[in-house]
Amino acid sequence: MLTVANVDDAKFILSLRLNKSLNNFVSETSTDLLTQQKWLIDYKKREDLRSEFYFIIKDLNMNPLGTVRIYDFKKNSFCWGSWMVSPNAPRKTAIESALCVYEFTFYTLGFKQSHFNVRNENKKVIKFHERMGAEIVCNDTLNTFFIYKKELYEHTRNKYISFLTL
Repeated sequence: MLTVANVDDAKFILSLRLNKSLNNFVSETSTDLLTQQKWLIDYKKREDLRSEFYFIIKDLNMNPLGTVRIYDFKKNSFCWGSWMVSPNAPRKTAIESALCVYEFTFYTLGFKQSHFNVRNENKKVIKFHERMGAEIVCNDTLNTFFIYKKELYEHTRNKYISFLTL
């Protein structure tokens, strides 16, 4: 499940972002907890405007398992990233959180597609998105760029419906 991030989540978020096994493919961040808290305070303003959402991925017992963010809202498209899952999280956390992102963005916010990029070296995540049905639109020396249309998600959703805990 996804819950919106709050300032109280700063320590957990920072623990993921500073984890050497997780942070190879995300932008660098300060090690300072106060800096993370300030970022979250500023983020909450964007959330109030419904221009960005930052989520904590949680299990049914409300234990934090990771993070994911949706942003860069276009007319019918959104981007998502900052996707980090704790090494101690159950294996199904990645698929469950991706499905929750698409459920929220396609059915609650009404977007028709997603646009996003993945670092070329992040082969595991590239393969994940390809298995989900995302389409590679181009590459550059740093990133692979994808789009994922709602219609494709609806087909994939049926395959993974058992992972949804709505």
